[in-house]
Amino acid sequence: MADPALFEFLHTEMVAELWAQDPDPCPGGQKTSLLVLEGMGFRVGQALGERLPRETLTFREELDILKFLCKDLWVAVFHKQMDSLRTNHQGTYVLQDNSFPLLVRMASGLQYLEEAPKFLAFTCGLLRGTLSTLGVKSLVTASVAALPACKFQVVIQKL
Repeated sequence: MADPALFEFLHTEMVAELWAQDPDPCPGGQKTSLLVLEGMGFRVGQALGERLPRETLTFREELDILKFLCKDLWVAVFHKQMDSLRTNHQGTYVLQDNSFPLLVRMASGLQYLEEAPKFLAFTCGLLRGTLSTLGVKSLVTASVAALPACKFQVVIQKL
């Protein structure tokens, strides 16, 4: 993938542009912008899901696919591996990045914590899109308790 700084600037501009188009602070306006970002991430994730796995072995289990996300996909996009992967062995996985690159610049204060969701929507879509291409239907959500760490919860939806 491209230089990490280039991707970070592009992502920041996408977020800024969407919020500039719909500055209405009401929840409906913000929800639309989040859905647009998530949709963009989904399409990018689909494309990455088609390209990256060709270099890896066949995935035998869901856990292998999630490990692929934490290692190969994360390295391709963010030039680092995910810090941890946990599961309840019932289709729910928690991926944790203790220094998420898209949140590092805003980690200087708690006042930015409420801004974090708009910087995570694209990545939720990216994960969901990659999983979709690999044949896994999922629901991906993100949470932030302390910047710049974040958790992505992946719930596998059985067909």
